Amino acid sequence: MLTDIHSKETDQLFKTSIVQQTAFWSVVKTMLGVETIALNFKINRLNLNNIAVEERIVESDLLVIVQHLDRNHSIAYVPYGPELEPQEDLQGQFLEELSECLRTYIPSNCIMIRYDLCWESYWAKDTSYFDENGHWAGPPENPIQELRFNMNTVGWKFKKSFSNILPSNTIYLDLKNDLTTMLEQMKPKTRYNIGLSERKGVSVRSVGIEHINIWYQLYQETAARNGIYLHDIEYFKAVLSAKTNNMQSPADVILLIAEAEGAPLAAMFLVITGSRGSYLYGASSSTGRNAMATYALQWSAINIARERGCTEYDMFGVAPRPEPSHPLYGLYRFKTGFGGEIYHSLGCWDYPLDSQKYAYYSSLELKEQGYHMN
Repeated sequence: MLTDIHSKETDQLFKTSIVQQTAFWSVVKTMLGVETIALNFKINRLNLNNIAVEERIVESDLLVIVQHLDRNHSIAYVPYGPELEPQEDLQGQFLEELSECLRTYIPSNCIMIRYDLCWESYWAKDTSYFDENGHWAGPPENPIQELRFNMNTVGWKFKKSFSNILPSNTIYLDLKNDLTTMLEQMKPKTRYNIGLSERKGVSVRSVGIEHINIWYQLYQETAARNGIYLHDIEYFKAVLSAKTNNMQSPADVILLIAEAEGAPLAAMFLVITGSRGSYLYGASSSTGRNAMATYALQWSAINIARERGCTEYDMFGVAPRPEPSHPLYGLYRFKTGFGGEIYHSLGCWDYPLDSQKYAYYSSLELKEQGYHMN
């Protein structure tokens, strides 16, 4: 199925709209001391969709991040990859062969390959998994998911991860629409709040790394308020300062700050890759919330993405449905207000390379005891 498989320099990764599969993302991770690997491969189109066409061979690639658990064990992690998406009944078979090919290029102490798949969930296409209001009920239990995913594989090895690392539910806005149409597609409250932020004197500006402390102060405040994991400031410095303009898959990173009367109220990272603008990180102050700065911020980012030639905007991470108990419910309410289509992906899937050690690691992960292995 796969042919001409070889490693290559990460700066040669092909242009893509998926931030986490770009040369830019490799540079960010490398700056943070993480090992990355790029792999190139070709495949016959018949093995993707069973359709015979004149141009039969498809060439693609993959960015792999090596996460060390300790001195003797590691994981090969593929963030939102592979980008190449076969039809449903061929996906497991394709990923199985790719996994076996990867063995040659990843460290010998890798206990598994974890694919954070952005392929659309099978059950998001099944009307029986939606309620009468059109809200997705979510996928079935893991054993049922695994039964379907492993269909047509030889080893039946794939396991659904207990949790996802990157968001498996997001909202895409169609930026090909004109601004009037986009405003009309928003919920009335969102449209009103965008106008209200302007009346409250909120302005949005693009700033450089010299203003990273403003971002980080807002981010720390947001993390404390919502009980989320706190990245070190060096992480965001790497995202903002990574230079990839001479590479095949660069990114344009824009730090936006929304202010009123000179006080920073909200900030976000807009990342432009290929034809997509992505809302990658956001933060807001606990004060001045009646100024609706977050609405002004998003509307500004959407306009910048359109001006840069993007055809879609990724809101990056929401609850799968309007469920108040879900930790991302607030983001669901906020982001769905801008319109767009909610997209449900398959999330994280594991391919064990050492079954015994993988079982041990999985038990630790299930108990939330972290990555350490003796």
